[in-house]
Amino acid sequence: FRRGLDPAKLALGGTVLSFVISPFAAPVYNLPIFLFGNFAQESSDAVQSLKVFSGLLSASIVFDLIWMINNEQNGFVRFLTILLWLLKIPTAIAFLTALRQRGSQFMGIGDDVHGPTVWSMPGGFTSGGREGYQTVGDEPRAPPPPRTNIVAPVPQPAPGVQPGGYQNV
Repeated sequence: FRRGLDPAKLALGGTVLSFVISPFAAPVYNLPIFLFGNFAQESSDAVQSLKVFSGLLSASIVFDLIWMINNEQNGFVRFLTILLWLLKIPTAIAFLTALRQRGSQFMGIGDDVHGPTVWSMPGGFTSGGREGYQTVGDEPRAPPPPRTNIVAPVPQPAPGVQPGGYQNV
């Protein structure tokens, strides 16, 4: 369901609907929010703008409920306001999904545990050649046997050839 939602069309629909009800008794913040949403979704690298729009849109869902409880509206305008409120829910879902697809997460919420953070143990205990920590209950480990370096003999230059000199053929 979430992947089938087109954020561009939802933002455009919300912009048109909020523009239609803007001259009447309706929340005044809906048109600027949706205009900003159209701007934010057009830019493919504006992740911060998408985060701001998603936050504003999500908060305006709650604000619309409060506004509709506290204010009177004409029947048709009330119907359009409710329709706009219902349109905000899939629009917020679509934009949050678009954020996740762009590799971002919203306000620290996300399931990307293996993200760009490089985890390492303190004190340099990593898996690169060391065995790591030794627990208290383990037997002490025996030190590894000393390595013996076997050195290959250095080849001697052929007689009559000077090292580093050029040879004529």
